[in-house]
Amino acid sequence: MAGPEKDAETVGALRGLEHSDPSVRLRSALAVGTTPDQRLVDKLIERCATEPEFYVREMLTWALIRHPASTTVPKLVDELRSRRAQARSQALHTLSKIGDRRAWPAITRDLLTDAEDEVARSAWRAAVALVPAGEEPELAAVLATQLGRGNHETQLSLSRALVSLGEVITPILHAATTDPDPRVRQHALATERLLRDPDAGFEFAIEEARRIVALGTTRRER
Repeated sequence: MAGPEKDAETVGALRGLEHSDPSVRLRSALAVGTTPDQRLVDKLIERCATEPEFYVREMLTWALIRHPASTTVPKLVDELRSRRAQARSQALHTLSKIGDRRAWPAITRDLLTDAEDEVARSAWRAAVALVPAGEEPELAAVLATQLGRGNHETQLSLSRALVSLGEVITPILHAATTDPDPRVRQHALATERLLRDPDAGFEFAIEEARRIVALGTTRRER
């Protein structure tokens, strides 16, 4: 049973996580992670949904990881249904760090194709971290529907997720290189290059792909 001193620490942590100074919020999240208190899990998740500072959000995630997965995972899965994009994104990010495959069924197609790029990127990372053995081809097929999407950062995130699945993506990328959309073809070619040569770098791979698409050829035609 928690005594008065522990209760006072809990109240102090709750106040600290809401403080206007981000450095105070950071220290409070660090303190909660250093000395886990399951009574604070709900507040940590709540703060993840609204915290504006990236480095504080990362500390909140670390603090959640320090608590038992049996407590955090169900609550984080519930958060995936939030209307707030940051809540969904941070819950996915934290689930990917926890690595508990019980969360896998919650990584739905809707999340993998979420209209918010940050949510989708987090879903891709979580999916490749949690996908059960044997389900990689199905996941790759869903991820491939997002080829050509978004800005450089979003495309890089998707390529990394696909490449991490390994050779199962080869036939899917092969098909995408003949897609009517030049952005899809370009992204597929760049991802193929990264699969063959991880050291090439995305910048080089995407520039090479742009040239190939502009010339109206594919790698197999050259």
